[in-house]
Amino acid sequence: MTPLHVALALVSLCGVAAWQVSLIPESLMQMTVGPTLVPAVVVGGLALLALIYGISAWRGEQTDESLAEDQTPLPGANRRLLSLLGGGLAFILLVMPLGFVIPGTLCGMGVARSFDAPLNAKSLIICALIASTFWLLFARILGVGLGPALPAWF
Repeated sequence: MTPLHVALALVSLCGVAAWQVSLIPESLMQMTVGPTLVPAVVVGGLALLALIYGISAWRGEQTDESLAEDQTPLPGANRRLLSLLGGGLAFILLVMPLGFVIPGTLCGMGVARSFDAPLNAKSLIICALIASTFWLLFARILGVGLGPALPAWF
């Protein structure tokens, strides 16, 4: 796959994402910030980046890494991938029974571990603060239905 093909795939994905954002129902309440604002801004930014990448690929400024001589992955690549996927899977499986913050913290720790961060109290506290901040911002301030922060028994 050439960089131009990658750019076309990215632009296509942005088109699908824009279509999905257009399907989000408008809020029945008159809000300044509706439920489509943040997704639309994110998709718009990603589409802009995809177009910039496509232009640079068309100009030949992107290289095809598959043509490189040395294609050996860095040590621990499988562990990094499993940490990333495991964090996402933990979030998907645990968000309903445990609320948002605990699975969000576990997901953040999986992502951090995939970037070689140690799994220690510092990582736990930072990921918990990030997950809590996201929940407060989106669930409380913006009114996005993320469910409870923590399970009822906590």
